[in-house]
Amino acid sequence: MTTRDGVPRAYRLRIPEVGGGRSETALAAEVLHFRIGCDAVTPWAGSAPLRRSQLSAQLLHELETALRDVFHDAPLGSQIIPVPEGSAEDMAGLRAGFRGRRGAALVIEGVAQAVGAGMHPQLGKAPDQLSPDLSRTLADKVLSEAKAAVFSAFGVLPGLQNPATTGPMVREAQRHLAQLVLQPIAMLMAEEATAKLGGMVSIDVVRPMQAFDAGGKARALSTMVAALAAAKEAGIEGATLQDALAFIDWADE
Repeated sequence: MTTRDGVPRAYRLRIPEVGGGRSETALAAEVLHFRIGCDAVTPWAGSAPLRRSQLSAQLLHELETALRDVFHDAPLGSQIIPVPEGSAEDMAGLRAGFRGRRGAALVIEGVAQAVGAGMHPQLGKAPDQLSPDLSRTLADKVLSEAKAAVFSAFGVLPGLQNPATTGPMVREAQRHLAQLVLQPIAMLMAEEATAKLGGMVSIDVVRPMQAFDAGGKARALSTMVAALAAAKEAGIEGATLQDALAFIDWADE
């Protein structure tokens, strides 16, 4: 891509084909170029949402990797159980009777070794656990907060992923995503398409997904009808009425 004064002039395109790709040069007017999250230094290049939330994305990756390693390598469910002393052959056979490291895997220690290590078998009346105590790491809380930060980077309200989310919250999250995140992007795309295609292009993502407050729109319509009737009775019409409608954003441009 080549630019002048920060505005793209031409693009070098790589078009894949079955028999091998080919390269072509296209002028800026021939290419629909959509971009979001532009930097002031490079206005011709956009950025992905995760690029603007690198710390949260990296934290989420590290947490998931650490949890994966713990559940893959840690001796979950393994226990140390003291047993009465026996011969070396009996102890070896008893140890060999347990297969695997998880759940049913038990590390057998003799009573003498346990007492010598300060772990008397009668204290606590319970075997010693080898499973890691993840509750002290606050991994669940940090993981939830990292996910919420990533959701926010994409314009999704974190409450939408809450197991206790109710219908009103879901509808509000849909309206937030459609009206405040997707619709501005759609308007940028429509503006680019209008400039390049030579015709009026309009993209609406709010109406197809019904991401609006139906009750609020009904009340607004009722108020607007009442206001128009009152304006007619007061003799307000023509340019004066259009100015009033434009003031409250009810008039078409």
